[in-house]
Amino acid sequence: MSIFTYLSGSTDSPGAARASGFSGFAVGGIRAICAIRTIRAIRTVRTIGPFVPLALFAGAVCAQPAASGSAQTYPAKPIRIIVGQTAGGVSDLIARMVAQRFTETFKQSAVVENRAGAAGGIGTEMAVRAAPDGYTLLLSSAGPIVINPGLYPKLGYDPIRDLAPIAFLATSPLVLVVHPSVPAHNVKDLIALATQKRAQPYRLNYGSGGNGSPPHLTAELFKSMTGARMTHVPFKGSAPSLIALVGGQVDLSFSTVAITLPQLKAGRIRALAVTSPQRSPAAPHLPTMAEAGLPDFESQQWFGLFGPTALPKDIIGKIGGELSRWLESGEVRARLSAEGAEPGKLPLDQFAAFIRTDAARWLKAIKVSGATAD
Repeated sequence: MSIFTYLSGSTDSPGAARASGFSGFAVGGIRAICAIRTIRAIRTVRTIGPFVPLALFAGAVCAQPAASGSAQTYPAKPIRIIVGQTAGGVSDLIARMVAQRFTETFKQSAVVENRAGAAGGIGTEMAVRAAPDGYTLLLSSAGPIVINPGLYPKLGYDPIRDLAPIAFLATSPLVLVVHPSVPAHNVKDLIALATQKRAQPYRLNYGSGGNGSPPHLTAELFKSMTGARMTHVPFKGSAPSLIALVGGQVDLSFSTVAITLPQLKAGRIRALAVTSPQRSPAAPHLPTMAEAGLPDFESQQWFGLFGPTALPKDIIGKIGGELSRWLESGEVRARLSAEGAEPGKLPLDQFAAFIRTDAARWLKAIKVSGATAD
């Protein structure tokens, strides 16, 4: 019985096929390239034995193309993009932009699935537990990846260890804003006001979208770097926090650009600076915190695409390469700018390193503030 008889599935000698343990290949119909590789393998093991080595070598050489070529046929079915926040936010918007791009480019439908709860932890855990085949992805902001591990010590998973970064998609700064009644027109004024030593110092309250939220921890970072004395007033979300600021119930906050700009334009609040290293294209007139007198201060929201940690590198490369080209589009830049964001500029290896650095910085802020989950 020749190897070609086995590979072609011939039934001339079924007993021999069964004896060789090769009937799985016979039924499956191995490709010609597999046959060639198997013949080469036989030549190298002819002196060892006719059957077992053949099965082992054939299985090994025929499996090789599958690992390196998985991206060639990807995607072969619809892709699910999980978002750990409710619909309507920046994460959701970017996810739907990515889904549209996947559908247009890969000719497979891509759907966004909002799984909010536990500060993004529910959706994140779903992605961690998903099969690493590229058909379940996670679009996440910074919080669930680099802040939650410090707030929830019993998560049951480690987002940095258990997720594979695919693409750094966008960044968005926060804006330091104060109520018009606060006698501070720049960052130095605010620091002086919050650190003054007198019998009856000016008492400042700051609002945030909740304990452990990026605005809360950003304010705590500000306190630790300046010695400012401020009292935290948490709200259930960024919108209620901004409403309280407009109404004068709190004196200041670090808020997202998207929800802040309309109130700024209406003159209901005053902006002092943005928290990014560079000025925001959405508010180019505002200085950075460093320009305003607080060097090394940085706090940004960022958004990335992730998959389970065992996701094949060639699939990561295929998705990441497509998104890198997409982010260069003027249309994408315009849509992100409307939300106070701009395209991410880090290649994949630098993105992974940035995540680890950012996680360490936020863990320090959490410990200093004593922040806990609501």
